[in-house]
Amino acid sequence: MNNHFKSIILQKTGASSLQEKEVIQSLWSGYGKIIRVTLEGSPLKSVVVKNVQLPKQLNHPRGWNSDIGHQRKLKSYQVESYWYKNYSNQSKARLPKCLAITKKEGEVLIVLEDLDESGFLLRKQNVSWLEIEACLQWLANFHASFLGKDPIGLWEVGTYWHLATRPQELKVLEDIELKKAAAAIDNALSNCQHKTFVHGDAKLANFCFSKNGQVAGVDFQYVGGGCGMKDVAYFVGSCLNENDCERLESKILDTYFSHLHNAIGYKNEALEKEWRALYYVAWADFHRFLKGWSPGHWKINSYSERITKQVIKNL
Repeated sequence: MNNHFKSIILQKTGASSLQEKEVIQSLWSGYGKIIRVTLEGSPLKSVVVKNVQLPKQLNHPRGWNSDIGHQRKLKSYQVESYWYKNYSNQSKARLPKCLAITKKEGEVLIVLEDLDESGFLLRKQNVSWLEIEACLQWLANFHASFLGKDPIGLWEVGTYWHLATRPQELKVLEDIELKKAAAAIDNALSNCQHKTFVHGDAKLANFCFSKNGQVAGVDFQYVGGGCGMKDVAYFVGSCLNENDCERLESKILDTYFSHLHNAIGYKNEALEKEWRALYYVAWADFHRFLKGWSPGHWKINSYSERITKQVIKNL
């Protein structure tokens, strides 16, 4: 980390000195790192720093190296910076507090609360129903916070798999029926009456759990406008196998909408009716991306295929 960024961290935290303790993870395709920084002389023991750096050469893990992908990633970091600066404090859902954002010579620094120090130190690969419900409640609170708001400065249409940003994946999609229906699926979601901000990458790996069952969300590169069902369908697919996706389908939706109405403060029946129907459309939308991006991916299963065929038939 350069000295300018170090001085910003010291200034914003009141620390007398800092140490780069560990790299939590490298950012996708070599665009920088997320680092835990320990502090001396500050009320905070540590902070988490997202340091975005442009790679010297494009190196996508699945070989999708292109200017389209590069520009999408650049915008995603601009969106995340704008999100933390202008919207994050409006969220009813728990997320890290932003302490500083700065740019210098093409690099971006986002200084965030260390959620581990705040009690959200658990990461899950397998979840119980109570943990699933906690994440559904987080999504409901998040969506309720931004219902009807215009995503100025964010992605006009949230999620990283949005059709307009994925022309390459659509071009190589071998499922001709799905390929022909892709625009109609996208339009059904984009033209819904009830819109909010979606997280855009609400997979299980982006939730941090506390020992008492509370949840916080991280990673807001693809936050933007849209139907909340995009987040719900994507989250469910990230943590359940196809049998459980089907078995728990009604329970998942009932639970989510119960929490959403509570967060809104009243039962919005028109919204629930519209979004329940769009749950399957959202599932088909991600399925379209996945089959073009990685045809052998484990998330492509008989449940996804069946839902998608029914959605196409109903369009």
